[in-house]
Amino acid sequence: MKQLVSISRILVGVLFIISGLIKLNDPIGFSFKLEEYFSAAVLNLTFLEPYALVISILVVVFEVLLGIFLLIGYKPKFTVWSLLLMIIFFTFLTFYSAYFNKVTDCGCFGDAIKLTPWQTFSKDIVLLILILIICAGLRFIKPVFSTFQTTVFALLGFIGSLAFGYHVLMHLPVIDFRPYNVGANLWDNMNIPEDAPKADIDYIWTFNVNGQEQEYTTKGSYPNVEGDFISVDTEVISPGYEAPIHDFSMEREGENFTEEILHDDHVVLLVAYNLEKSESLGLQAIKNTADKAIANGYRVIGLTASGQDIQNQLKEKYHFNFDFYFSDETALKTIVRSNPGVLILEKGTVLQKVHWNDVDDLNLIKVN
Repeated sequence: MKQLVSISRILVGVLFIISGLIKLNDPIGFSFKLEEYFSAAVLNLTFLEPYALVISILVVVFEVLLGIFLLIGYKPKFTVWSLLLMIIFFTFLTFYSAYFNKVTDCGCFGDAIKLTPWQTFSKDIVLLILILIICAGLRFIKPVFSTFQTTVFALLGFIGSLAFGYHVLMHLPVIDFRPYNVGANLWDNMNIPEDAPKADIDYIWTFNVNGQEQEYTTKGSYPNVEGDFISVDTEVISPGYEAPIHDFSMEREGENFTEEILHDDHVVLLVAYNLEKSESLGLQAIKNTADKAIANGYRVIGLTASGQDIQNQLKEKYHFNFDFYFSDETALKTIVRSNPGVLILEKGTVLQKVHWNDVDDLNLIKVN
């Protein structure tokens, strides 16, 4: 029993630390996922949506700390019972999400590892079993170090987690797992290779044949059936290849400029998914960046999901000398975890990406 508890303790502790650190690397991304859970379509806890970022930070810091506490044996009863309550809650949440198909990606490992709802639920079941084993063998959980050393390690874990979370909020995630990372070519990530696997879809046709409903399955072609058509449903057997970027475009006045801009030699993208929520210091920072970029020969593009009225207001207030193009809000939130943020592109390849706090680090050399 003691060995089984020790193995479970290591597995749970390491997994909680890894999962927590991945989300702590991108707390804004996790807050977007919480907003999805809090929405009226899922849990209907819309009053929590304004606090999603604060909740995300508290949850992931606590997750990392519980993993550390378990490994070093700090306050075993508090740690183990906290783990049990947390995993029961998330097991319920992931089952609800999977059964009712409410959220297609739980965000348990951020953008690093994508799990289906049922895979996530299965993972939580395994964790629940391991934590129950630890609960049964709680007497075997002893501090690895002296009381003073254990307390110091616990305190350092808390301070380190908060400091790391604060750093990525003020800058950008240390590791970018999204398809808009530095070095990625956005145009390539938007296109499907010719040899990519195709989706395998069954079409289930329902006909009234001689007064009885009968189903016929095909791969798409209309079945040769003598009867009255009632309905057709589809079942995805295999989803096939999906381009890493599939919801991004740059449009202005109803015209799509995506391909043109992503094939331009030198482009600066100023991304603000919601101009009304953008900080004034950030808007001033991108104004200064735009002036410098234009002077050095770059094509400067503003990207936002905000309407024309707020665009015009801010253009007049900050004297922006560039135009905003429309793009999907979810896509813009994915591109850069800063509102606003800046990207430098060369023929669609991301050369630099920074938080508005770091615009002075941009390498805007003369290109004309």
